[in-house]
Amino acid sequence: MSALKKTALAVTSAALLSVFVVSPASAVAKDADDNAPKPPAGMSKVGGDQLGRTGTQVNLGPGAPVLPKDLTGRSWMVSDAESGEVLASHNPHWRLPPASTLKMLFADTVMPTPALQPKTLEYTVKDEDLADMGEGSSLVGIKENLSYTVHDLWLGVFLRSGNDAVHVLASMYGGVPKTVRDMQTHAEELQALDTTVVSPDGYDSPEQVSSAYDLTLFARSGLQNADFREYCSTATAQFPGEKKKGEKRESFGIQNTNRLLTGADGVTPYKGIAGVKNGYTTHAGNTFTGVAERDGKVLLVTVMNPSSDETHAVYKEAASLLDWGFSASGKVTPVGELVPPKSAVTGNGTGKGAEADGPASAKGKHGPAKTAKAAASGGTGGAGIALGITGGVLVLLAGAAFLVNRRWPLPDLVRRRPRR
Repeated sequence: MSALKKTALAVTSAALLSVFVVSPASAVAKDADDNAPKPPAGMSKVGGDQLGRTGTQVNLGPGAPVLPKDLTGRSWMVSDAESGEVLASHNPHWRLPPASTLKMLFADTVMPTPALQPKTLEYTVKDEDLADMGEGSSLVGIKENLSYTVHDLWLGVFLRSGNDAVHVLASMYGGVPKTVRDMQTHAEELQALDTTVVSPDGYDSPEQVSSAYDLTLFARSGLQNADFREYCSTATAQFPGEKKKGEKRESFGIQNTNRLLTGADGVTPYKGIAGVKNGYTTHAGNTFTGVAERDGKVLLVTVMNPSSDETHAVYKEAASLLDWGFSASGKVTPVGELVPPKSAVTGNGTGKGAEADGPASAKGKHGPAKTAKAAASGGTGGAGIALGITGGVLVLLAGAAFLVNRRWPLPDLVRRRPRR
């Protein structure tokens, strides 16, 4: 081989190697069934063009670890909760049944409203409050003609994923139809445009869908609220039971169904885990969104419908993605971003906070709309708007100390293009 050909071959090889190093990794998740549903060719590009591509997306930099092997979720995403950077994803905008992870949107929509304040407010359950729940619904054990506080009911939602608790809270809020409408409005305010709400509890319905991207937005928004953080991070609690005449009302223990939080059923508790919500239905399979903190870094992970036959695969895959995210942080170029709420975007540079009608504009002091409005009127020009986490300490297992009074900034209010 001539020296010229050798030189040309070396240059070509080097060029190809550089392409493999800097180009995003795109692959298909391991799937034991070739007949399994495939993601649509064209998905939403909210948050960045790369998030609309099928397969695995990650931009590895020097020293970055490779993604975990044998990830089988139809859709997953790991992101920085504070900066909003999406570190890696796999079909994040695939619209899939969400199961009980949709309860995060329910809580973020109705929890701050006056109808459900204060937490000590008591409500006596009526027969009609528990009507129309889906067959086989998960229940915390609410009984008609007995009273419960709002605090009790939220524990039932987050710890036992109780559809009965959801329906009672929805009744207090104004009824299931109003709740569904306002959840849809709030999803749109958060720019969670993959989501269609049919029931407030996440029960299977042919039209009810969400995505790993949207579920992550719901978690990030909900975690601005101290009460939301308290409930989603509570491992065990006492719940009101029956009341016999002339005797003190009984209570019984309930435990969070998030096994990364409790370590139940042989799942290793994840160090630094702080919620948020798991789910399961026949059509959704297992779904999970979690938040964890390590060395001052806060990550969000969502995994939807793993195909693995391994017991509790959704938790193991979520944990492995969190491990990867903490190791890869600062060593990868983001594949996209978590977008801010619409009201924060429209408030940029105008001196006014444009607030949408409905629950999104009435989220109270923890809500993005009000925060954006206050910041804009304070002369910030829309740069560096932050959502404040005020008060409250997350109850963490495994000895992890979470951040108190931590501020979780949104991305710049003018939508940025993802870095390449």
